[in-house]
Amino acid sequence: MAIFYHSTRDVNKKKITASQAILQGLSPDGGLYVPDRIPAIDFPLTALANMSYQEVAFKVLRLFLTDFSENELQECINAAYGKNFDDPAIAPLVFHEGAFYLELFHGPTIAFKDIALQLLPHLMTTAAQKNHSHKKILILTATSGDTGKAAMAGFANVPNTKIIVFYPQAGVSPIQERQMLTQKGTNTYVFGINGNFDRAQTNVKNIFNDQAFKQQLANLNYQLSSANSINIGRLFPQVVYYFYAYGQLLAKRQLTNGQPVNFSVPTGNFGDILAGYYAKKMGLPIKHLICASNKNKVLTDFFQTGIYDKNRPFYVTSSPSMDILVSSNLERLLFYLTDSDPAMTADLMQQLQQHGAYRISPAMQAILAKDFSADYADESATSQEIAYVFETCQAAIDPHTAVASQVARRFAAASINDQPMIIVSTASPFKFPKVVLSAITDSKADQVPDLTALQQLQQIIGIPYPSTIKQLLENQPQKRHLLEPNQMQAAILKIIA
Repeated sequence: MAIFYHSTRDVNKKKITASQAILQGLSPDGGLYVPDRIPAIDFPLTALANMSYQEVAFKVLRLFLTDFSENELQECINAAYGKNFDDPAIAPLVFHEGAFYLELFHGPTIAFKDIALQLLPHLMTTAAQKNHSHKKILILTATSGDTGKAAMAGFANVPNTKIIVFYPQAGVSPIQERQMLTQKGTNTYVFGINGNFDRAQTNVKNIFNDQAFKQQLANLNYQLSSANSINIGRLFPQVVYYFYAYGQLLAKRQLTNGQPVNFSVPTGNFGDILAGYYAKKMGLPIKHLICASNKNKVLTDFFQTGIYDKNRPFYVTSSPSMDILVSSNLERLLFYLTDSDPAMTADLMQQLQQHGAYRISPAMQAILAKDFSADYADESATSQEIAYVFETCQAAIDPHTAVASQVARRFAAASINDQPMIIVSTASPFKFPKVVLSAITDSKADQVPDLTALQQLQQIIGIPYPSTIKQLLENQPQKRHLLEPNQMQAAILKIIA
């Protein structure tokens, strides 16, 4: 049965196909596209134990992307997941100190964004062909660190596309910035923005909603799209690894069929954990989705109080991909909390825009509590967790994973349930060498040059450099280009004119 998509804010619920939603990225009314129903899985969970990652991806994604033929979808998946990942499992599950860690950093940029962003360019170019689009595609993306590099790597030299990435110039790690500045591709562009991620993201959204500017782009034969998780082509590929993790536990005989599991997810823009919510609603036995935040704990406060309030200090932390005060994908969850009421969803988003805050009802809070738990780890707890895991298991984890790991252990200590705990491990420790090195050596590694910290970390943990780190060390970064947010449109026009 076909699935169509409509905006979270459209009271008429005008429907478009999956391929059209992928091409558009963001709805013209500023809302996010959601499926007109959440499909239930049509295969037994036991089958997951014997499936490859590619097979699970096909089984899950065909339920959402119903206007893609089986051959089209299979070709996209096969092109996305291959030797570009350094582990044939794509997303292996490993065990450390009482919990399973789902490693999502084996792709070309050693961050979880690769899993979706290696697939999105293939979905997007196929979608353009299906819709007979003759316009070139302009990808605009705001990044808090990982999305930018992963998106540029995915779209590099893809015909008839250009990708422009905006990042907070003081809000990403030196390795993240160097990764972006060493990206090769005749169609890739990157700019640092004076301000934090929320400012960059808000301006990108404003550009999408600027109809006059979009017409200017159309006159130049370009159409806008996004590589952020506001795009369903980014979001739904993330659903896959929740099912794949469950299959790996079945294969390892670590649970029985139908037994619930918990996932602890380091959360910033809410796309990754929202993918877990979709997996649960499709039929995956998830007991708790644990929303793990860093010191910017706007989501923790929301889940615990029912109040979303971005009017608070913004902290630059050791886990920059979570340094976010406006979590875009939360709008999709709000839509479901309002019983799929687009008018109520739009009103909440209007309150956020005008006042920086909104409150949900006690009844909505009760619904949330059935699926989600939330907590946070500050900088000290994050560092302590990195040290603890290394001391007990000789395993190095990055600061984002450490936030989820710390919150998961706290949850387990306070809980009487005995479900297996899966921690979503979103980045390689090599992406944040100073932070990891400081934690495991109890030293002031922040005073060490970045590349020296990399070398010292590699010697201590004894893991070979991923290929992307080797390239990072070999390639010279391009010059940094810095902009004020109000200069973003002019920079875009200069690139495509």
